[in-house]
Amino acid sequence: MKKILVINGPNINMLGKREPGIYGNETMESINDRLRSEAAVLGCEIDFFQSNIEGEIVTKIQQTLGVYDGIIINPAAYTHTSVAIRDALASVNTPAIEVHISNIHKREEFRHKSLTAPNCMGQICGLGTDGYILALYKLVKF
Repeated sequence: MKKILVINGPNINMLGKREPGIYGNETMESINDRLRSEAAVLGCEIDFFQSNIEGEIVTKIQQTLGVYDGIIINPAAYTHTSVAIRDALASVNTPAIEVHISNIHKREEFRHKSLTAPNCMGQICGLGTDGYILALYKLVKF
């Protein structure tokens, strides 16, 4: 049975309240509930982690080594700034898919560059919260 970890970065815990015109009205808890349901259908285990603190995210990525078969990661604002998260993803060799609710390539210029995506097997952006579900399907079938 595959084991997948979902990592969400800063401000994802504010979904449903934060800029609904960009991120919609769904909460992080609702996304996690949907993922739990899909994981049950797919026959995999799923765990969740959210932090607003870069170092905690790095530590959690390092802890995936030998424990998880895949990572779904939304580094949020750290996507564009964190060499530490980028390096952590490179160090564990755990297949990862980067997810963004909005299309980062249609937003402000500073959001167009992802430091973390090159160390992921792929990136899903602009498909709303369904991107998490799509990433789960890919990691389970990988």
